Amino acid sequence: MNLTTESVTTPSANQSVSGEAQPTTSQILNRSLDAQRQAFTSHGQESYEERKKYLLNLKLLLTENREAIIEAINKDYGNRSYHETLLAEVITVVSDISSTIKHLKKWMKVQKRSVDQSLYFGAKNRVIPQGIGVVGFIIPWNFPLNLSFSGLSAAFAAGNRAMVKMSENSVNFSELLKQLSPKYFNQDKLQFFTETGEVGIAFSTLPLDHLMFTGSGVTGRKVMAACAQNLTPVTLELGGKSPAVIDPNYPLDKAVERIMFVKQFNAGQICTTVDYTFVHQSQLAAFIQSTKTWVKKHCPDIHSKDYTSIIDDTAFVRLVETVDDAQKQGATIINLSDQEADATTRKFPLTLILDTTDEMTISQRETFGPIMMVKTYQQADEVINYIVQRDRPLAFYPFSNNKTLVNHYLSNVLSGGVSVNDALFHVGQHDLPFGGIGGSGMGHYHGYEGFVTFSKMRPVFYQASFSSLTFLMPPYGKFATRALHFIAKFKS
Repeated sequence: MNLTTESVTTPSANQSVSGEAQPTTSQILNRSLDAQRQAFTSHGQESYEERKKYLLNLKLLLTENREAIIEAINKDYGNRSYHETLLAEVITVVSDISSTIKHLKKWMKVQKRSVDQSLYFGAKNRVIPQGIGVVGFIIPWNFPLNLSFSGLSAAFAAGNRAMVKMSENSVNFSELLKQLSPKYFNQDKLQFFTETGEVGIAFSTLPLDHLMFTGSGVTGRKVMAACAQNLTPVTLELGGKSPAVIDPNYPLDKAVERIMFVKQFNAGQICTTVDYTFVHQSQLAAFIQSTKTWVKKHCPDIHSKDYTSIIDDTAFVRLVETVDDAQKQGATIINLSDQEADATTRKFPLTLILDTTDEMTISQRETFGPIMMVKTYQQADEVINYIVQRDRPLAFYPFSNNKTLVNHYLSNVLSGGVSVNDALFHVGQHDLPFGGIGGSGMGHYHGYEGFVTFSKMRPVFYQASFSSLTFLMPPYGKFATRALHFIAKFKS
């Protein structure tokens, strides 16, 4: 049975046409896990050369099949901007893998640590980075290549094997990966699974050595609860409502240009997009006009191939209902386009929502679309108080050239990550960790922190040939008392 290429769809009553019992989803997943864990155990820790080879193969899979990958993701969306996929998925991930290869040898080095020579004279302490085994990934649909392969880059750098469960909205891409993967990896190293409606639940109950989940907070809590049954460590990337704030002394048009570029990217379907923006009360009218001007210039036609579709009908309806809910409760809706939302193509125009209240859906849930709530403020502390009363966001975007003000925001608003005077792009920095906090997640990946996340940073104590503790063994006499009193006094 080639688990890499077969579907995990469970036949009715688990019977084939011939009447033979077919393996269940759970059985298929467990067989894959068993095969990978056995391979990890029998092979032992991978060398630098082996890890580098796997990383190079990971990069080859992407570069040799680039156009097919972009087209598969486009089919899953209905329409996904070619250039957005190329920039945010292919180029970013290939660059990440190259950066990982560049630093891998240094990351793998055994680390020297200090020893308390007063008690352990002549001994040595070391930390040895080692692979942990089989890492599982549950991947969402919005950036299916980036979020799977950037995690795989870190996991392979750490010397692990991997099982990847793709989203049910990424059927074309996941099927392509299942076809391509065997050309570059044995199934006991890497395996992809397509969601069929029940795979995710079974996947989260596997006794993996680490599980990384990217998705909603609601599902993340369920995944963490399932992992707790096996004491499986988790990394959760959950998203949330990430705010921007514009200092009235910062060039307004520049802030709008940067915020709106990020907001239209992938039609706002990004966990670190600008969910809402604080604008100084004195600049609200100018902000609205500036956004209209930007959209007219850069996104004049929502039916353009450059403007990405909403992923499916359910997500499209959710956005429509979010706007309707706000409007019925008295919010001001500003469609920045001359076109209305199109259910056929699932194209949704960039939209501002003003005069919101906490009772509105737009205030309570991550928008995950081209809708942006706009709030006004007079003093910086108003912004801080609003944000800190809610779940800690995955990202925070202060726009200001005033270093004192920026540091005031950074000292008082805790978030997963920050881009100052821009949005989103801290995520693309290979030498910065990426991860949430509180309601926006836990744990980090990218760069060295990703290597650490999927490694056992194993502490090893090497005792000297002669142990000074020999003199401190029972029965304790006057020498031990004097020696320990001296050491205690010396340490105080």
